[in-house]
Amino acid sequence: MKKIYYLLILSFGWSAATLAQVEAGNSDNLPVHQYTLVIKEEIVNKAGKQVNAMTVNGSIPGPTIEFTEGEYAVIYVKNEMSVETSVHWHGMLLPNFFDGVPYLSTPPIKPGTTFKYEFPLKQSGTYWYHSHTMLQEQSGVYGSIVINPKEKKLQYDKDLVLMLSDWTNEKPINVLRNLKRGNEWYQMKKGTSTPLNRVIGQGAFGAQLNFWKQRMEGADIADVYYPSFLINGKATRDYPEFKPGEKVRLRIINGSASSQFWMTFGGETPTLVAADGKDVVPISRNKTFIAIAETYDFIVTVPKEGKMEFRIVAQDGSGSASAFIGKGKILPAEVLPKPNKIEMMKKMAKMDMKMGAHALKFQPRKDERFEMKEEYGMKMKGMDMSNDAMKMDEDTQMHKKMGHSNMDVETDSTSLIKEMNHDGMKKDSQMKNMKMDAMDMFAEYKYDYLKSPQKTIYDKNLPVKKNLLNLTGNMQRYIWSINGVPLSETDDIAIKSGEVTRMTFNNLTMMHHPMHLHGHFFRVINKYGEYSPLKHTVNVPPMQEVTIEFSGNNGDEYGDWFFHCHVLYHMMSGMARVVSYETPRDPRMAKFSVKKLIKEADLYYKWSTLDVASHMTEFNFIASNIRNQFTISGEYGWNKNLEAEVTYERYLHDYLRVFGGVNIENEIDGSLDEMATTAIAGIRFLTPYLFNLDVRMDSKLRPQIGLSREILIFPRTAVFGMFEYQVDFGWVNELPTGDNFANEITWNAGFEYFLSRNISLMASYDSRFGAGGGLSMRF
Repeated sequence: MKKIYYLLILSFGWSAATLAQVEAGNSDNLPVHQYTLVIKEEIVNKAGKQVNAMTVNGSIPGPTIEFTEGEYAVIYVKNEMSVETSVHWHGMLLPNFFDGVPYLSTPPIKPGTTFKYEFPLKQSGTYWYHSHTMLQEQSGVYGSIVINPKEKKLQYDKDLVLMLSDWTNEKPINVLRNLKRGNEWYQMKKGTSTPLNRVIGQGAFGAQLNFWKQRMEGADIADVYYPSFLINGKATRDYPEFKPGEKVRLRIINGSASSQFWMTFGGETPTLVAADGKDVVPISRNKTFIAIAETYDFIVTVPKEGKMEFRIVAQDGSGSASAFIGKGKILPAEVLPKPNKIEMMKKMAKMDMKMGAHALKFQPRKDERFEMKEEYGMKMKGMDMSNDAMKMDEDTQMHKKMGHSNMDVETDSTSLIKEMNHDGMKKDSQMKNMKMDAMDMFAEYKYDYLKSPQKTIYDKNLPVKKNLLNLTGNMQRYIWSINGVPLSETDDIAIKSGEVTRMTFNNLTMMHHPMHLHGHFFRVINKYGEYSPLKHTVNVPPMQEVTIEFSGNNGDEYGDWFFHCHVLYHMMSGMARVVSYETPRDPRMAKFSVKKLIKEADLYYKWSTLDVASHMTEFNFIASNIRNQFTISGEYGWNKNLEAEVTYERYLHDYLRVFGGVNIENEIDGSLDEMATTAIAGIRFLTPYLFNLDVRMDSKLRPQIGLSREILIFPRTAVFGMFEYQVDFGWVNELPTGDNFANEITWNAGFEYFLSRNISLMASYDSRFGAGGGLSMRF
């Protein structure tokens, strides 16, 4: 019977690796440590309002699950919600089937069912878990993991887990929809918008023109407004149980959906001892940046008198939270100043760089990553490029000469370190007298404070496969991608066991991107070379480059692993890839199509606006995904002028789309007795300086050109305008005798004052409808 079973397996083409995945279990008879996590929909109040949320074992965050290295984890996840869910074990080395990405590696947990996760614990340190289904992480499905080492190496008395997070009272899907429609409300609400009056007031109008020329509104730091930031579920936490003189290991996890923080400590300077679960050479350090999904462990000494403050502030300065350790008078942490985005714009404008790299390419299947790197990004002479980035520039030139038949150059795995040491000495001497002011804003984000206690270099005999990954984005439509290609339009990144994969992230956007590779640790190449730290998540600052490399997955070189930006809304908008060992798919996943996962990053989002004013009313409805858009619009003036339009648009790339549809309008001013229906077709283009250009021809062969623009001039006030010119050469219609052509000019101008996310006051003059004012409502 056993022989027949194995013959059947082989007949289906399953490999030995597949069988190992399916049958492994607790084959080494390790001690079992079991937990049960129950995910429910509940009403919670985290920021002054009762809202629907998702809890784990009745709380947000979920409970800390604690293990010891060498145990066998068995975790039952019970779904008591009305929708499916999942749990990803972030930073864990485990079999692919239990990684927790639904439809890719692990089955989704359907409502009313329980899924059993099980895996041996091959590591120690601070990690976390969270849902990988849609936007559930933002709703509360996350918690912490502590794995104690077999033998304690560090001297401290107690542990304290501090889970950092952000909280919105909105439905997360509505947050993403608001980002997709290009609404500036979140920046207004946070006080981080950069209206024209402030730009001019700080002498940055030239910088603003530079940004507009490159189709950028301005410098951006964080996308979403949050009414509260949390530490272990609250904006303020007290831990009086810790006694004076005790050494406490703070296990800090950034479990936010889209917020990154600066951390500061009151009292004595703490000692940083671990990053992403891995030990680092201890270093005294206070102010530290923690990107989304990263973990840092600090050892602090409880003050003999008073209580120390641990403080986090959102990267854009829009909010903070604090935890107090000990009793008595507060020993305050440093309060960091709010970043000045307009000064950032001025600094960036001084750099010789080109922004606006396509997040949506015209030919997504064409490999243009090296051309993209050369055209966009930093070009400033004497700028502080990392050594590995300079090496990548050499590779770019080589690939241009070679063509694209051999994009990934293979060398031995020690070559990068040799190049760094050699080029680094030359660079140090060359940079001494160069002005580096433009780079100050990025210097603090480097990982040069992290050093591994042991060498992390790979066997020099292993071949190295290089991969350039340009991080690209479009804020107007909120599309995020890699090499100008979103997840829905790309192939997998193929990797192999027995080789080193070296990835260079080249960030061509104004946002930070914490990039996370599931199921693996990678070396983040820094000044320590062979002692570069191991991490599972790496932050890539704006317009900067970071190089990582990895080889294998501690014996589990099998399956497809998700790789993505950990800003939740970036991941859900396309900045993700599948990294594949190209092994046969686990048979247990046969009925779960990976297309479901990919579709989540290319959903249609719908929104509408309704203007009701004393002189006219206007309605617009849009349904849009990455490439396609359907629009219904209508304008009606109380003077009995009407125009309506229905169009379908196809985005060829970020800024260019073709469209076709139907236009309906009254033929005689002031009368609805005669209506004209015409077919229309044309192009729409976002020009430099952010003008919306509309060029069309209708079925009566009348060409038309239109321009429109909106500018934020005060913190909550925008001005807008539109101009259209249509000409009729008489190719279909008969013109009056003696006329060579007839034309029609339509224009409007007005202002809008934002009262809330969904309501504005507006006033305008329209050449068809006259002047008036009223309300603008967004749905």
